Amino acid sequence: MSNMKKYTSSEAHSELHEAAALYIRVPGPGKKESSGSGFDFARFFADKINIIEAIKAGISYNLYESLSAYVPLAEADWVQVLGISSKTLQRYKAAGDHVFSPIHSEKIIEMAEVTYMGNEVFGAEDKFRLWLNAPCFALGGYKPKELLISSYGKEMVLGELTRLHYGIFV
Repeated sequence: MSNMKKYTSSEAHSELHEAAALYIRVPGPGKKESSGSGFDFARFFADKINIIEAIKAGISYNLYESLSAYVPLAEADWVQVLGISSKTLQRYKAAGDHVFSPIHSEKIIEMAEVTYMGNEVFGAEDKFRLWLNAPCFALGGYKPKELLISSYGKEMVLGELTRLHYGIFV
């Protein structure tokens, strides 16, 4: 017999939330913390298995709200990124206990990853926000934010952030 513990769906989700708390310290209501003081994304993103487990279990609406306060996207941008209607997002909020599907959870984590990388490269949230909303020659003239609706676009944005980080200007 295996020594591995089998979890019910609610037990797995509860344990995942506890594990995520080790990495993500969210600000209190009405407060916004910077990447340096509120989130340990470096450690979170280094643990790929934890990310996969978080995606499989689904991100709760409460965690989404905390992350969306950190990610420089408006609700209209989130609607595009997640591929859902504004009414659906409002319905999830009203439900209070909604858990996003794995595909939506992955998108939420991807946006947090882009934000973490952008804040690291630019050193300040406001500078990253400006870059995110300005046309970028290296990205075909698109605003980086416009490319985030697809995984390929997200990879292009991360690639450009990596090049900027290492001073490679092409």
